[in-house]
Amino acid sequence: MNQYIVKILESGFITHDVKRFVVERPPDYDFIPGQATDVAVNIPKWKNEKRPFTFTGLREWNYLEFIIKTYPKRKGVTDQLAKANDGAELIIAEPFGTIQFKEPGFFIAAGAGITPFIAIFRDLSKKKKLRGNKLIYSNKTSADVIMKKDLMKMFDEDFTSVITREHVIGFVGKRIDREFLVDKIKDFSQGFYVCGPDDFVKNITDILKDLGASADSIVVEQ
Repeated sequence: MNQYIVKILESGFITHDVKRFVVERPPDYDFIPGQATDVAVNIPKWKNEKRPFTFTGLREWNYLEFIIKTYPKRKGVTDQLAKANDGAELIIAEPFGTIQFKEPGFFIAAGAGITPFIAIFRDLSKKKKLRGNKLIYSNKTSADVIMKKDLMKMFDEDFTSVITREHVIGFVGKRIDREFLVDKIKDFSQGFYVCGPDDFVKNITDILKDLGASADSIVVEQ
């Protein structure tokens, strides 16, 4: 598999623990919205430590964008990325991934699970095809919501933000469970896109199937 060394052109935190990276784009490098690539920091100790991160920009941009949740306490790759500044080098591989837009429906995400959907939302919005889709996005606190203003602007009333550990005006203060989905979704024959921690994805997928959604209509990362 091909690898490419690219420089960080711009970086900065967009929440207390989520960092945005703008990096060089290799010639003829392309991806499908929703796809990811393996990323490593190009320094001796870390250049072989690859982790998957999703492209969040539009495919026609002349640079690549990643939005990455960092975990400093783990002292791993994301901690190194948190410390990486403009001019530092990353190593990226070829795009991969099974999350792609198929049909209008519900996007259900938790935490950093929103990132594979961002490029899809931007692409649909640019093509004026976002209407008809709805977003349910769960986080522990309101400070954890990634790109909140952008999501609210794109989805308006079709955006439901679920906050599980605090009660904040404008947010639903509960967990996404069977009762919640029955209340929010009236048609389980449409498309569903689910991304987040493994337990979250399995739980939501199982509930959707139990409520009548077909396995073929549910898109998750394989």
